[in-house]
Amino acid sequence: MAAGASLGEAEAGGSAGTALAVFGVRIAAAACAFVAQVLMARLMGGDEYGIFATIWVWTALLGHASTWGLSQAACRFLPTYRAQGAAGPERGFLVFGAVFSLAAASVLAAAGAGTLWLRPGLVAEAYRAPVLVAALVLPLFALQDFCEGVARGRNWTLLAVVPPYLLRQGLIMALMLAAVGFGAPAEAGIAVACTLAATALSLAVQAGLLAGRLWAERRPGRALYPCGEWLRAALPMALIDLAGSGFNFVDVLVLGFLLPPAEVGAYFAATRLLQFVVFVQYAASSVTAQRFAEAQARGDRPGLEALVRRWSRLTLLATLATGLGVVGAGPLLLGLFGPDFRAALPLLAMLVAGHGLAAACGPAEDLLTMLGGERACAAVTIGLLAVAVLLTLALVPLLGLAGAALAASLVTAGRGAVLALLAYRRLGLLTPAFAR
Repeated sequence: MAAGASLGEAEAGGSAGTALAVFGVRIAAAACAFVAQVLMARLMGGDEYGIFATIWVWTALLGHASTWGLSQAACRFLPTYRAQGAAGPERGFLVFGAVFSLAAASVLAAAGAGTLWLRPGLVAEAYRAPVLVAALVLPLFALQDFCEGVARGRNWTLLAVVPPYLLRQGLIMALMLAAVGFGAPAEAGIAVACTLAATALSLAVQAGLLAGRLWAERRPGRALYPCGEWLRAALPMALIDLAGSGFNFVDVLVLGFLLPPAEVGAYFAATRLLQFVVFVQYAASSVTAQRFAEAQARGDRPGLEALVRRWSRLTLLATLATGLGVVGAGPLLLGLFGPDFRAALPLLAMLVAGHGLAAACGPAEDLLTMLGGERACAAVTIGLLAVAVLLTLALVPLLGLAGAALAASLVTAGRGAVLALLAYRRLGLLTPAFAR
């Protein structure tokens, strides 16, 4: 037991530097995105910025869902195939995942654009042109999401996160400035068009680098396609990912139906600052999820338990430190969007509190999805997402924007607690940071 625990501690300690690098990239990306959002809010004004924010949330949500969980499944299957020396299924998974993600997103985008073209009255006139442009973004976003999963599954963590979260954000900002500088109107449609170009360019860079690395490390063997096995595991992961993205976006989506765009924009600004806190969990997951699968494949239970203990505590401490820093700097950062945006500080504090409580419950979601509990995790996540929608619909008419923040915070914390309990019952692993 001691030897296995020591190995687990050594792996956790060795990956801490990678997690710190990933967190640094995501912080830099968040800073870049924050500057871009401030720029767009200043350029476009509250109404146009609210339209862009709503469309971007829908694009991200549907783009993640279009991989049908294959992006997340890459972190489970690729490390397992490498540990087993199974070159055929590994090669088949890479081909199938890329083609499937691109095709599924293209079909979804075409169906949405065609419906809007035939029934333009389904959305307000101000949304129509930006939505049609966003349909072009969707397949590219989905393919980049799969590329990110593949790079994470091979432990090429910086290649996974730099192109979509740093390069893409930087390009959006640069292209928007260039477009306005050349006389384009500062409207939501132009912002979405800049997002399309930025996504295409960053995807080209990421896919090219990823293909080069995979080709250099290719192993002999004919590609095998156990598609049923992949989809049986991936579909619950897709539901988890869709519901998980829904947890991040459901408040904004519901507000888009209930409140004017300017108010949605103010709330969206608070969620942009929240991303600094969310990125702590993302950084930890980027370097540990695939290691959970590797430890399970090796039969290294003591090492797995040591990884869980170490990273639960590190993630909680980093989340609390980052959350306090974000709330402390909130008045200044929110004020950059405009004087009226400072009123969103209490909303930001509530959202941060929910994520802090969730972090205290540990990496239960990653353990469940990597170790075979994805169906139960999906059921819990979808159920709680429905609760989030109902709670938001109930509280927003009573409390306004504060109701949305309160609902999001309560459900985020509750989800962490329920998944921690599920991980203990299904896997026998204690995930809370305070557990011994």
